[in-house]
Amino acid sequence: MATNRSRRLRKKLCVDEFQELGFELNLNFKEDLSDEAVDAFLDAFLSDAMTANGLGYVGGDDYGLVCLSKRGSVSEEQRAAVEAWLKGRSELVDFTISPLIDVWYPENEINSAS
Repeated sequence: MATNRSRRLRKKLCVDEFQELGFELNLNFKEDLSDEAVDAFLDAFLSDAMTANGLGYVGGDDYGLVCLSKRGSVSEEQRAAVEAWLKGRSELVDFTISPLIDVWYPENEINSAS
């Protein structure tokens, strides 16, 4: 694939200066948690941790990808806000948050300009 791409094509492909960052999230719920409690947690998670921080979540109950709800990249501050919110929740045994990754091409390194 050619590396000398036009600005328009780089934007369309979300590469180089248009790279978009997000992070992966794994949630481990307490075993004795009811389905209703998990649903209530997920509702609160989506409204308080995602929407309130301008983020979007794609995935299931226990694993997903967090990205910006519009074009662009998640900031370290937004990532830290989600982590802080999760630390305050009693429904979880533990959770893992990945470092920021390229949401379109996870195998690619993060550009220093992003």
